Amino acid sequence: MRRALRWIVAAATATVVVTGSGLAGASTDLGAPGGLGSHTSAEQEPVTLRVATVDNPDTERLRALSDVFTQANPDVHIEWTTATENSLRQRVSTDVATGAGRYDVVSVGAYEVPIWAQRGWLQPLHMPADYAIDDILPSVRAELSHDGQLYGGPFYGESTFTMFRTDLFAQAGLQMPAQPTWEWLGQAAQRIRETGTDVNPICLRGQPGWGENVALVTAMANSFGARWFDLQWRPHFDGPQWAQALNTYVALLRGYGPPNAADLGYQDNLDLFRKGRCAIWVDSTAAASTLVNPNASAVSAQVGFAPAPGTGGPKRSNWLWAWSLGISRNSRHPQAAQRFVAWATSPQYAQLVATAYGWAYVPPGTRASLYRDPRYLAAAPFAPLVLAEIQAANPDDPTAEQVPYRGIQYVAIPQFPGIAGAVGSRFAKAVAGEITPQEALANAQWVTTQVVGRAQFIQQD
Repeated sequence: MRRALRWIVAAATATVVVTGSGLAGASTDLGAPGGLGSHTSAEQEPVTLRVATVDNPDTERLRALSDVFTQANPDVHIEWTTATENSLRQRVSTDVATGAGRYDVVSVGAYEVPIWAQRGWLQPLHMPADYAIDDILPSVRAELSHDGQLYGGPFYGESTFTMFRTDLFAQAGLQMPAQPTWEWLGQAAQRIRETGTDVNPICLRGQPGWGENVALVTAMANSFGARWFDLQWRPHFDGPQWAQALNTYVALLRGYGPPNAADLGYQDNLDLFRKGRCAIWVDSTAAASTLVNPNASAVSAQVGFAPAPGTGGPKRSNWLWAWSLGISRNSRHPQAAQRFVAWATSPQYAQLVATAYGWAYVPPGTRASLYRDPRYLAAAPFAPLVLAEIQAANPDDPTAEQVPYRGIQYVAIPQFPGIAGAVGSRFAKAVAGEITPQEALANAQWVTTQVVGRAQFIQQD
């Protein structure tokens, strides 16, 4: 029996609005009249579809290609809102929870979809026959469903792996092992430092937030055998496993990370790596296509990939995540929203991206057929490792000991973002040197225990 805490935490947000982007010269029949995502009725009332997405390279390409959809659906105009991961989550969750109806289509992650669907905040998706729903990777489909019904159209899926500079490894006399450990990565960082390079030996998420530093540290802690709660929902930050994990994390960033590591999230570290400022980076597999793109990365020819690190035990630091497109319960234009989501997450959209940008930039991690396509495998040498990491991640069995929750880099209870926000702020202070790792863990144990002790538990099926 699973129970959840009632706790709400508010945060400041910021967004950027982008309207009317396009890609000239994209040649494809996707979205043509009569095809998936098209609408041919001349009597349809024109609508403005308000789409809120997380800001990353894959959604940038979606915005650029959306003119293909609107040309085939002249009754639809798209108004885009993009935001950083932390800001988008707060703004969208407030919108769907209150029923304000500000957005029709929203980026929603694997954590949110089942919880929001259960609460009635998202509309079920009814995909057309040519959508090939059975092609979606089973684990990704399960994460984006509730009671067997799909509520999030899978835009891309990801796990975690290790990215490294092959040229700097060669200079340091290093060879990446088939299965790196966190201890080995620390030793490698020291060797790279000793070469005299001014490149940061290692980059990791340090920015506070449940989708930033807490995601990485929680997945990392799993590999040390740590857990958030035991079967009686007692917090376990006072255990030796958490001490080992957080000490390792803080030591890596304070010893070998960028000077402002506590301020840097996923996008910041992606920018550092592609500009040649990181030697080792453990993070999302979705970064691979940017790092090997010579138009986006100064080190595209010097990037290697290895599995997510562990400690030699049964669990590693590889998570499972998917960004999807969902339809708000108060969408003003649900039919147009259904058409757009079906188009943007279809096999045909993948073909469109391949035609416009190249096969390496097709949104990864959602469809089995992509990993059988020789054109994709030739263009994306990292693809087999990405698939292996996704398939190895099990949200129902995240750590060595039994737990009462689902989730690898998060705890799948509705109130987790608030709890993790407080914990993540303490982790960031430890990285910044303002408190010790021991103090951060004591703070995390105290605040989580207080919440558990004071909150009314809600029984959940």
